Amino acid sequence: MALYLYSIDEAIDRKYVVTKSMNSQAKAGSLIHVMDCSEKSDGSISVSYRVTETGQNFDISFSNLKQFCKWARPDNFIARHYENLTTKDILYYIRVTSRTFMSFYLPILIAALILIWIISLALIKGITGIIIGLVLSVVTAIVVIFYYKYQKKRVSMNMYSKIGSNSWGVVIK
Repeated sequence: MALYLYSIDEAIDRKYVVTKSMNSQAKAGSLIHVMDCSEKSDGSISVSYRVTETGQNFDISFSNLKQFCKWARPDNFIARHYENLTTKDILYYIRVTSRTFMSFYLPILIAALILIWIISLALIKGITGIIIGLVLSVVTAIVVIFYYKYQKKRVSMNMYSKIGSNSWGVVIK
């Protein structure tokens, strides 16, 4: 859901979720509306924004576009339905969706497989250890993949149920 921008001009008049707290700025989890952006001659970026909840206006500078995208993420789902979500919901949603298979579950899978093979080859030697290692490797891979899909579905259902509970006409099957 979160994506990077190609130009700072794309940020104007859009809603963002602040993902990193900075001094004298909106705290993490705040929904902001970017009012104006400009690129300075040294390549830095100046952003003027308003916090949606409080109506406070702020200005902030970043060294480049990538730094801005690390500080605030454009998220269409949250921007459309922010009236229904608390700060805790927003932070939970961002944290979970940033857990991709490659960055979070693959290292867990690799560590589990290494542990399984060390145990099966060191403690249970011979062909029995290899067979047990193969069976446990397949089971571990299946469990990790199913857990990844389960967690992704659970988060989506939690978000949609918040919207559906406010009589917006969303039906979950």
